[in-house]
Amino acid sequence: MPLILGSQSAVSTGYAIDNSCRWNDGDSPYMHYTPGSTTSQKKWTYSLWAKRGDMSIRHCLLWASSDSGSSDYVEIQFKADNTLNFQVKGDSGTTAGVLTTTRLFRDPAAWYHLVFVWDSENASAGDRMKIYVNGTEETVFDTDDNPADGDLSPVLTSGVETDVGKQAGSTKYFDGYLAEVALIDGQAYAASDFGEFNADSPTIWQPKDISGLTFGTSGFYLDFEDSADLGNDVSGNGNDLTEVNFAATDQMSDSPTNNFCTLTNLNASASVTLHGGNNTAFGSSGSTSGNVSSTICPKSGKWYAEIKYRTVVSNYPRSGHYQINNDHFGRLQNSTVGAPGYKISEGQYSASGELTTNNGSTPSWGSAVSAGQILQYAVDCDNGATYIGVQGTWQDSGDPTSGASKTGAGWTWTPGPTFQGISFGDSVYNGAYSDWNFGNPSYANTSDAADENGYGKFEYAPPTGYYALCTKNLAEFGG
Repeated sequence: MPLILGSQSAVSTGYAIDNSCRWNDGDSPYMHYTPGSTTSQKKWTYSLWAKRGDMSIRHCLLWASSDSGSSDYVEIQFKADNTLNFQVKGDSGTTAGVLTTTRLFRDPAAWYHLVFVWDSENASAGDRMKIYVNGTEETVFDTDDNPADGDLSPVLTSGVETDVGKQAGSTKYFDGYLAEVALIDGQAYAASDFGEFNADSPTIWQPKDISGLTFGTSGFYLDFEDSADLGNDVSGNGNDLTEVNFAATDQMSDSPTNNFCTLTNLNASASVTLHGGNNTAFGSSGSTSGNVSSTICPKSGKWYAEIKYRTVVSNYPRSGHYQINNDHFGRLQNSTVGAPGYKISEGQYSASGELTTNNGSTPSWGSAVSAGQILQYAVDCDNGATYIGVQGTWQDSGDPTSGASKTGAGWTWTPGPTFQGISFGDSVYNGAYSDWNFGNPSYANTSDAADENGYGKFEYAPPTGYYALCTKNLAEFGG
């Protein structure tokens, strides 16, 4: 089960990507651009970093067609079976070239660096189409058809719209996060032009500054650093993309150089649906509650998170955290005992203010959480205590900085060799839903309070010594 545990972290690099852009497929988002002139239909490179959200259907990363796709088109996509597909069709509708990986891409905790190269005049037929993933060229494919010498593609053609994040006909919208998106005109670049393996951890692929690359007349480079203009082209060409169904809140801090925690759809039960870059949990069943947990699971350190309760139904949402153990993932599928709070060292807090820990409940332990209000968690893995706040007030006079005394903690445990860490979790039902904020909110705060390391955007300042759950903080505190 792909997770980021306390012993795993991002390696610090000399180049940082500060922002990504969120694609929420329920909003039908995409960006588009139409070149004013035809430059190179025989050679181009497309590079991007992607972190996936919904993986249940086909999601398009790049699309271009001169006739709405009935014959010629370029399509780069994650298919419904989670393979990666790079396909080009020519004027007659026949396939000019297609690569479909055997490898599957189904880790919502990971940032993937993807590079696609079209070089139809290459003397070696096997090098006319390439896919690189995290610095390594893919060589094993279910389908491997190469183009003929000099075949054209509709990308970078005068008057032909290029779409980032959707297929023709307003379908197959991407869901997740994209960062450092670059379409290069007239160059067949390798992955090494966009990234490098870390010198100290040589299996870790990290980004490089690409601002000095040659983008060509019709190329563009999106860094998503301007929340008011997410389609801004910073290549120097001025080929800005038009944004459709994006907001300033779709600029995210989650990035390939600082990976933030989200919820994960890989172990969510059938009656919970995730949205908003896997930060929103929605109860999709009126008869069964649904349970879900998080991607980052620390066993040490002190961590802060906020949850905005958007809709409250029948005492749901019920949010909290799990302990990581052998039956953790199986329990998530059980609506009766699958919610957090049914084992030692874990608990849940319901919308009514009821506290449940170790399978015992205390009604009206704290304040109720109404729709639109924010629940706070401060989890001290070093001392074994979880503190609960509602709208900026720590319940039961809790003091997250009290250390070993665990003053006013909602639930406590004894850290030791058998403690494997915690995973934040939620239980939702019948239209109840909550927005989780591990420091990378899917909604606008009235204040963007950061932790002491400067990471995260929270409504309330994290208590002293508590941090946003991201890989840069995990490297320092979450071993």
